[in-house]
Amino acid sequence: MVDQHKAYAFGITTVLFWSTVATAFKIALASLTVVQLIFYACVSSTLVLLSALVWQGRLHELLPTFRQHWRITLLAATLNPLVYYLILFAAYDRLPAQVAQPINYTWAIVLTLMSIYFLKQRVTVRDLFAAAVCYAGVVLIATQGQWQLTPMVNFPGIMLALASTVIWAGYWILNIRDSREPLLALSLNFLCALPVALLGCVLFSTPAVSIGAGLGAALYIGIFEMGLAFLCWSQALKLAENTSRVSNLIFLSPFLSLVLIHYILGEPIYSTTYMGLAIIVGGLLWQKIGRN
Repeated sequence: MVDQHKAYAFGITTVLFWSTVATAFKIALASLTVVQLIFYACVSSTLVLLSALVWQGRLHELLPTFRQHWRITLLAATLNPLVYYLILFAAYDRLPAQVAQPINYTWAIVLTLMSIYFLKQRVTVRDLFAAAVCYAGVVLIATQGQWQLTPMVNFPGIMLALASTVIWAGYWILNIRDSREPLLALSLNFLCALPVALLGCVLFSTPAVSIGAGLGAALYIGIFEMGLAFLCWSQALKLAENTSRVSNLIFLSPFLSLVLIHYILGEPIYSTTYMGLAIIVGGLLWQKIGRN
């Protein structure tokens, strides 16, 4: 059933969830290690996704789907949530939220570039121009306008943030060839990733954490960023009369996120961050308009 008003409602709800996660990442990482954050976020996200399957009466479909698609399930689980969030959280652990978050939005450009090789898609001049514009914005944010190489630029953090966009784009390329139903697919990904996340937590840290803001933020990330956001966004696209109008809502997220980063984390937002983010979003919109 098409209902554009409900589609907007679910879309805006998703944008609000996504707008909070950069702040939640930093709060969680203030007291948890990267592997602890991955584990506890995976726990809460898995519970949300399995609850959705129970609500739909489809929990019994998990095992047959895994038996039929176990290879792509294990590969997808490795990419998301394990490798992607390991790299992304490591980037946030090294960078200010206002730097890591805009860089993460360039994954759509990376997806276009990777599609040339993996999907044999034709690249256009518009795509290349959009990529150049977006990465100019990344450079502006990373250097804060100081064009010389200075110690203030955290190159390992920047490289990790950029690497996360490659992993996320690779995951979506894999999704194009994934015949599993999306909710079942994501539920299986997290179910398969959970024991690995626990093992990583045992080997490189400890699952024992104190109850506090860090643990609360980790559970919040799993519930809202990894779980409910997926369900709401899927519902928004399903109900939309015009998916393009709904998908454009995502461009509100990074700007709302900066507001939360400033007022909750107390990060002073530099003018170059606003400028760089505007350049990145402008490049993404330029590319998107050309494909509509």
